[in-house]
Amino acid sequence: MKAVAVSEFKGTPTVMDLPVPGVRPHTVLIKVQAAGMNPFDWKMVDGIMNDGKMKHQFPLIMGVDGAGIVEEVGEGVTRFKKGDKIYGQFIHSPIGEGSYAEYAIVPEKASITFAPANISAAEAAAVPTAGMTAQQLLEHLALKKGDVLLINGATGGVGSFATQLAALQGLRVIATASDEANADRMKRLGAEIVLNYKEKPLTEQVKALFPEGIDGLIDLAGKAPDLKANIELLKKGGAVYTTMFVADEAAIKEEGLRGGNFETQGSAVSLDALSKIIESGKLTIPVENRISLEEVPEAVELSRAAKGKGKTVIII
Repeated sequence: MKAVAVSEFKGTPTVMDLPVPGVRPHTVLIKVQAAGMNPFDWKMVDGIMNDGKMKHQFPLIMGVDGAGIVEEVGEGVTRFKKGDKIYGQFIHSPIGEGSYAEYAIVPEKASITFAPANISAAEAAAVPTAGMTAQQLLEHLALKKGDVLLINGATGGVGSFATQLAALQGLRVIATASDEANADRMKRLGAEIVLNYKEKPLTEQVKALFPEGIDGLIDLAGKAPDLKANIELLKKGGAVYTTMFVADEAAIKEEGLRGGNFETQGSAVSLDALSKIIESGKLTIPVENRISLEEVPEAVELSRAAKGKGKTVIII
């Protein structure tokens, strides 16, 4: 089978011809139809999970998010059967049996579930990490209907889902964007207000609109100084979470706020909850770029350089 893999940590992603993995007890073999790309994928190549506790194998096949059809089930599998359409996070130990491949082996108890019937495999592959991150960020913020939420970095995958889910909860969403096209897209996704951070400092624009302060902040793009400045926009008792791991959690607590650095906890339960919303037709799945396995190395380099635009999905 064809797969995008590396031969060592920090290696160059390459399209390789590798054996189709053999099914093991309590695992399913998936014929992958599409894989969603996330920065975490190349961070794993760089060794972010190499803490001495998580086993890795080489060649290390990249990829976490995927969608496809169950090709074979191992001994003891009860949840899935051959022919089932599934999606989710394929990550498991050993690291290196990822979704950037024509076939992938995944434990039945991994963060995978049945794919929504009303979307394509490409759309399904774009959902797991970004969708669950957005969903769980909002759960942790615990805002109420009518509260004002600022999403910094709103135009990416997580931000696109968070904007929609927040609007569905009745929150007043302020989204950031750098141009008119993205501003229009965020409005369509449910943002009440879109602010162009290139025109004027973001804090200045928000203070002019909400001098009394806002209730919540999701940071998906900021550096530590930017986050610190944006936190000053929050009312006492407000909440802030960042996926960038640049928060001073002690300082946040001292300010009378809730929140801090945020890491997604993938689960089939979270995915099932997302599936219900998707099947209701209330979520637009953001897929901006569809590429082949052969185009992945270039796309990885763009992501590393922070030059990637929009959600990229690999069609397999």
